[in-house]
Amino acid sequence: MPDVFMPRLSDTMEEGSIAQWLKAEGDEIHRGDVLAEIETDKAVMDLEAYEGGVLEKILVQPGQTVPIGAPIAVIGDGTSASGGGDGAAAPSASDRGTAGAPAAEPAATAARPAAEPAEPATPEPAAEPATPEPPAPAPAADGGGRLKASPVVRSLARTHGIDLATITGTGPGGRIVRADVEKLLGAPRPAAASGAAGAASPAPSPAASATTPAAAAPVATAGADDERIPLSTIRKVTARRLSEAALVPVFQLTTVLDATRLTELRREINTRLAGSGVKISVTDLLVRAAAVALRAHPEINASFGGDAIIRHAHVNVGIAVALDEGLIVPVVKDADRKSVSEIGSQAKDLATRARAGKLTPDEFSGGTFTISNLGMYGIDSFIAVLNPPEAAILAVGSTVDEPVVIDGEVQVRARTRLTLTVDHRVADGATGAAFLRDLTDLLAEPLRLLV
Repeated sequence: MPDVFMPRLSDTMEEGSIAQWLKAEGDEIHRGDVLAEIETDKAVMDLEAYEGGVLEKILVQPGQTVPIGAPIAVIGDGTSASGGGDGAAAPSASDRGTAGAPAAEPAATAARPAAEPAEPATPEPAAEPATPEPPAPAPAADGGGRLKASPVVRSLARTHGIDLATITGTGPGGRIVRADVEKLLGAPRPAAASGAAGAASPAPSPAASATTPAAAAPVATAGADDERIPLSTIRKVTARRLSEAALVPVFQLTTVLDATRLTELRREINTRLAGSGVKISVTDLLVRAAAVALRAHPEINASFGGDAIIRHAHVNVGIAVALDEGLIVPVVKDADRKSVSEIGSQAKDLATRARAGKLTPDEFSGGTFTISNLGMYGIDSFIAVLNPPEAAILAVGSTVDEPVVIDGEVQVRARTRLTLTVDHRVADGATGAAFLRDLTDLLAEPLRLLV
């Protein structure tokens, strides 16, 4: 009897919740039917059926959160409501994609997300499982002797010198999940830091500070008159990823942009395009300029790969969008190959659908550089937190008129402060400075962005 598993719908997703079931127990299911809406850390997405049958049992109710890979429903032939029976044939790898249960597991995946991610699922145990207790952990190797663990888990183990062969996986089918590795990293060590927050130890463990309970210290306790607001899915992921980002050695570079011509060009473009309904923002021009500069500086359009630096073939610029429940970064793919008007149109559409929770995984993953603009809030300058695995992020402040001495005379110019945060494992100060210099030059003479 094929189970329907909680699929992995984004590269940061570790758990998901059922927003609502669109089918009821006993309903006849056809291939491609939308079974439910699943809320992830980024959006609410449809879950489609891989094959037909009868929805015999719903295992997870709306509002409940379970780890990826956990069974959430059972689709059968209608002869059993308990999940027994011979079951239907498993879909092929091409049909199943990579969402849901790992291919090495005996159970077939009976449903798929409407937009399928390319990264293998990484199921992890929930603190309070909403589904029946899983069977006892099995050996973490498949029939061919290959350890069953995602690339994220393998990288974490390699970074800290942990032999995965010594770990008993607690995920489905004995799969080694992140929690299994973090349990070892969180074990007491001789060089543990003192109880004071932020105290350094002679040999600190990077992962221990962000992935163990110690990372949450100090944690506040709500008083009798305080309001306790549970973390949203997005906020949980934000907290985890920011803790991970804190482990990356970074440096910041700040410069002041003379944005006079940039603001004049934007005003002129919008005047000329007024009849078309197209309106260009400062962020659109920033995305275009950053993309052009990144193409000229591939050493910044890169990521840290453990034992190598990965220079990306595509320039994909993410734009930080603030939501009530957290932050999301939709990505303009191949931004260096798009015009300013194309970027503006796509960025507006992405931001609108991000606020509505309607982005697909492909639209908020694969970024190689991020821009965070808080200028519209009157913020003069700030430091943005790195968005791993990207090597750099640009923080943009407000544009203000300031007196500047030019050729011995005081003039009023529009000025904007830009701060670049860079992963020091990928690039050095001089490399980051060269990129920021060229980016600033492009923005100061923005006509070059239109050719």
